[in-house]
Amino acid sequence: MASAHNRMLVGLVFLTFFVISFLTNILGALVPDIIASFHVSLTLAAVLPFSFFMAYGIASIPAGFLIERWGEKTVMCASFLLAVAGALTFALLPAYGVAIGSLFVMGCGMAALQVAVNPLLRVAGGEAHFAFNSALAQLIFGAASFVSPLVFTYLVTGLSHGEARTPLLDWLAAVTPEQLPWVSIYWLFAAAAAVMVLVIALARMPVVVRTADESAGTWPAYRSLLKRPIVWAYSACVIAYVGSEQGTADWMSQFLSRYHGIDPHSQGAAAVSRFWGLLTLGCLFGMLLLKLFDSRRVLLGFSLGALAALTLALFGPANVSLIAFPCVGLFASIMWPTLISLALNSVESQHGPFAGILCTGIMGGALWPLLIGRVGDLFGLRAGMLLLYLSFGAVMSVALWARPLIGNAVLSARDARSPARG
Repeated sequence: MASAHNRMLVGLVFLTFFVISFLTNILGALVPDIIASFHVSLTLAAVLPFSFFMAYGIASIPAGFLIERWGEKTVMCASFLLAVAGALTFALLPAYGVAIGSLFVMGCGMAALQVAVNPLLRVAGGEAHFAFNSALAQLIFGAASFVSPLVFTYLVTGLSHGEARTPLLDWLAAVTPEQLPWVSIYWLFAAAAAVMVLVIALARMPVVVRTADESAGTWPAYRSLLKRPIVWAYSACVIAYVGSEQGTADWMSQFLSRYHGIDPHSQGAAAVSRFWGLLTLGCLFGMLLLKLFDSRRVLLGFSLGALAALTLALFGPANVSLIAFPCVGLFASIMWPTLISLALNSVESQHGPFAGILCTGIMGGALWPLLIGRVGDLFGLRAGMLLLYLSFGAVMSVALWARPLIGNAVLSARDARSPARG
């Protein structure tokens, strides 16, 4: 039976996942306010998520080496301190140029946390429970993505209308520029990250003995992997997936506002929230399908569903678009875990370094929204979002060319009929 101390550590890891997601996936709800407040083009607005997610591409592999040298606790505290510094700097100096630097600093902190928490979860919760705890952590991660746009709506609405003020809103009103109520969310980010620094500093953490799959590896191992075309192919498709996910989430509120006149603080933010909520719920449905069908078939079906939902979102009327955009999240739900598992099951060894290379693909969340913004400035946002057909198409292609050495375990009809035996 797990000790109370271990249960507390598992809870701490879950809390860390929640805070990472809360800070990371709010950018889509902020884009219309960034454009309106700083009077910037679509391209310049996209530079902000670019700076945040490019930090993942730069910091993920170095973070693995730092963790092996200094340990999880030190790196986690340092990562949340970076988040405090980044959020607090922008909250105090809300300017476009400051936002670029602050988001990059916050992104570096979030990248290091992502690398640190999975091995810690394995040790704290026990190897036998790691698969279940990992799935639960992803659900918690998705729940935070669902909640953060709703918190944003609450803050902006409360500060804008000044009705039924709470002590929190009174304090935020005193420190937030009246014309920039959306900046208040960064005070909340700074406070949440500061609390996490204290909690982690006080926690007693176990020594993590990393498995071969979790080891950061060596530079020669990375060079060896990067000589293999299959590594580049999967890395490109991971970039395409994260670009699809963030490109949809970052631009949907602005699209709904521009083409359908939908308020970004209410219905627009709610659409972003539902996108992340359905992406989370879709993981549960996808887990069931992956027990019944080959993962490549599931990936193909979900990719076609995502493309169909995207088509309705971009070309349907307002009421259809409001439903279809979140449904893109539903169909995107199984893409990340399926891509990662197919990739790792396609090489014989060096899974740890390969996982680090794949994690740098999170920079797709930097590149694709920026490309969408640039094309949107030249030809309109709808034209820019047509690039999502290319990125989702790249993900779908994996279902056609992937040849994993080990396939996913599928429940056969015989297994389903056989009674359990003691």
